[in-house]
Amino acid sequence: MNLHRLIASLAACASCTWVAANPALVPIEWNASGHFAHQAEVPAGKFVEVCGRLPAGTKVQWRFDASGPLNFNIHFHEGEKVRYPAKQDGVARASGTLDAAASQDYCWMWTNKSQAPADLRLDLGR
Repeated sequence: MNLHRLIASLAACASCTWVAANPALVPIEWNASGHFAHQAEVPAGKFVEVCGRLPAGTKVQWRFDASGPLNFNIHFHEGEKVRYPAKQDGVARASGTLDAAASQDYCWMWTNKSQAPADLRLDLGR
């Protein structure tokens, strides 16, 4: 198993001790009304990844705002292949709808290539 798949698998596990100790890996925890919100600082040269299992057919409205440009993607794994339903570099805000075609662990990920930290605000709704 490659490192990224291991990280994604651990991120989807809310009870994993390692995930709880690593603030860059955040499990999605939906509230009673089907929303999830998260705020984080993305340190310079680091990443933040928010992951969770979605059943096939789930539609997730997503939106984020950051205080600086970040490389962003939504991804999931099919065997050794990584698929990207969304991918943008150097953006401070974006929104869209993820249509989960298959039951998978989906991850929203931001990488900060700049020299300064960036504040991130994410909202998901299903």
